Amino acid sequence: MSTTPHTTDHAGHHDHHASSGPGGLQVSADGYTLDLLDTIIQPGEIDFRFRILGPDGHPVSAFTPIHDRELHLIVARRELTGFWHVHPERAADGTWSVRLDLPEAGAYRVFTDIAPRDLGRTITLGADLAVAGLYEPKPVPEPASTYAVDGYEVEIEGGLTHAEARQLTLTVRRNGKPVTDLQPYLAAYGHLVILRAGDLAYVHVHPNGEPGDGVTEPGPGITFHAQVPGPGTYRAFLDFKHGNVVRTAAFTLLTAHH
Repeated sequence: MSTTPHTTDHAGHHDHHASSGPGGLQVSADGYTLDLLDTIIQPGEIDFRFRILGPDGHPVSAFTPIHDRELHLIVARRELTGFWHVHPERAADGTWSVRLDLPEAGAYRVFTDIAPRDLGRTITLGADLAVAGLYEPKPVPEPASTYAVDGYEVEIEGGLTHAEARQLTLTVRRNGKPVTDLQPYLAAYGHLVILRAGDLAYVHVHPNGEPGDGVTEPGPGITFHAQVPGPGTYRAFLDFKHGNVVRTAAFTLLTAHH
């Protein structure tokens, strides 16, 4: 049964995208609304709280888990130079909360991946969040095939196009040696979120295969098939787990025209 959320998730994404375009561009979709309790916050660590309101206007408390969680919360700087993937806790009254540390002032976007039980498929809602203070926008980093984090180097191979799904392979090395013992994180060896510069259209991709299927190797390569909603510049964020720590690698990708 472990494959059910995976299948539901992908089917849901395709249904949703076909009906109303890319995910994450709307604060309200299919009767569900992302309600941030604060839309302007001070820099630093806060108790970030929000609700998912249903078609009746009341907080939703019945969700189908997606990759081991009822809700995935993604926060990104609008210029795509910062990324956080966290998992809030839901209180009995339907309010979600999580400790969030956003040290820099700026414009942010908050995304929630959810599958409300009554809806029967996955949707992604998005809302703006402002961190007060002096804001100095930075350009999207130039494309590069490798990204270094905490002594790890992640290399990306493959490209993006909106015409069809393309293969992306991310290879993890540590101190120059291939990592062959990646740990499962949320029922996968890696999670890839792709955001479009300009409007932050959202694509969340899960890798081919899954831990424990007898086929998928725990590194060094993690392979995804990704299709983006249109031409443009995208930023891809990979979460991977090794040594009991989740780290994030980030890449700027330009779409191929054909």
